[in-house]
Amino acid sequence: MDWDIVIGIETHVQLKTNTKQFSGASTKYGSEPNSQACLVSMAYPGVLPVLNKESVNSAIRFGLAIDAEISPRSIFARKNYFYPDLPKGYQISQFELPIVGRGKLSIDIDGQPKDVRILRAHLEEDAGKSSHGVIEGKSGIDLNRAGTPLLEIVTEPDLSSAEEAVIYAKKLHNLVQWIGICDGNMQEGSFRCDVNVSVKRKGASELGTRREIKNLNSFRFIKQAVDYEVNWQIERLEDGGRIEQATILFNPESGETKSMRSKEEANDYRYFPDPDLLPLIITDKDIEKIKKIMPELPEEMKTRFEKDLGLSGYDAKGITSSRDVTKYFLELIDLGANAKLAANWVLGNLFSQLNNKDIDILDSPISPSQLSSLINRIEDGTISNNAAKKIFEILWGNTGKKVDQIIDDLGLKQISDSNEIDGIVDEVLKNNLTMVEEFKSGKEKAFNALIGQVMKASKGKANPAQVSSTLKEKLSK
Repeated sequence: MDWDIVIGIETHVQLKTNTKQFSGASTKYGSEPNSQACLVSMAYPGVLPVLNKESVNSAIRFGLAIDAEISPRSIFARKNYFYPDLPKGYQISQFELPIVGRGKLSIDIDGQPKDVRILRAHLEEDAGKSSHGVIEGKSGIDLNRAGTPLLEIVTEPDLSSAEEAVIYAKKLHNLVQWIGICDGNMQEGSFRCDVNVSVKRKGASELGTRREIKNLNSFRFIKQAVDYEVNWQIERLEDGGRIEQATILFNPESGETKSMRSKEEANDYRYFPDPDLLPLIITDKDIEKIKKIMPELPEEMKTRFEKDLGLSGYDAKGITSSRDVTKYFLELIDLGANAKLAANWVLGNLFSQLNNKDIDILDSPISPSQLSSLINRIEDGTISNNAAKKIFEILWGNTGKKVDQIIDDLGLKQISDSNEIDGIVDEVLKNNLTMVEEFKSGKEKAFNALIGQVMKASKGKANPAQVSSTLKEKLSK
């Protein structure tokens, strides 16, 4: 390409608190419209905001997780704009002095690490929601969401493709769930990305004009929207046109972006310090207190799994891809499952079925207890890998049967008795003298053919490792 792509992302993370940012109203999702719109949410005259301490703690947790600067003093500002779902006529946010300063989040691009610089993360409140068409010819306003605590996380323009943007968004999505500050539910709007996209001639020092794609709530939409916008901007510039700074929306049905309004600058919002809120002071003692309750981070756990459990880098990365996956895996280990086998089954058979059915690991019909029993029966030689796959399919059907019961019902127990295997091997060698001679003359394929004959004679129940060992021993004489 003759063009460089430049991308920065602003992510609105809904914090997992029981009450709103500046009031005691509930943040529970899915309630009747306006049932959680308190006097503060509705901007009644004379009401005053009171800061939610838990949202502050959540911001500090995030700052620690990305090794960022945490401001000892930050202030709240009024961001002024007029929209029907913003009763006050302004949003309480942070501008000049955010709670979290510069940090970084490392992502993996084709096996190579890349640091994405985090410029800032600031606390703010969400707006309400406009609903169109509920009543013919009219729009409805639901203020349940108004005042919900948000942490807006802003990157530097360090991403250079739609693929990198998705990798970053997934990494951030995992992190905020991992440290317990967000439920990550993108369908409910708990994790929304505004993606700033621009292009410039390859090697040019001056950045192009950016357009901001608003409110992308799925990784697939991020990929589609950025790809479309990049192509649109390049085509326009190559045709002699110019890019105007704008806020745009992505239409998932058409796969296109469309301009919503010209892009505002900071001075358009007339930011000024909120006179109803004191400066937020965070002490070293506050930070140390939260450090003590921080969970082990994904990168730290990945390294530990490689070192202590012998997992490959690939497997350790997959197991730490989400907190729920890690929890499932650790339950398998606690129940006695071999770590490497457990990782293989989780990342292989289990992930394959989960992806095929488009369900989360929390909704897996196979519990850690069932899968650990299956893995233990492979490990102790009771069943073969092929038999285990059959049992896995039955367990997925949610029959309620136990692994040992299925093994007995289907007669899947592996033959591991050395005397019985000796007898079967002797019989096969006796009846396949040609194959024996071919092997002794140097044809390695004959050995595999003999293994196949033994497995056939045992109806697939002989332990393959023992069969191979026994054959080698007898053929060497």
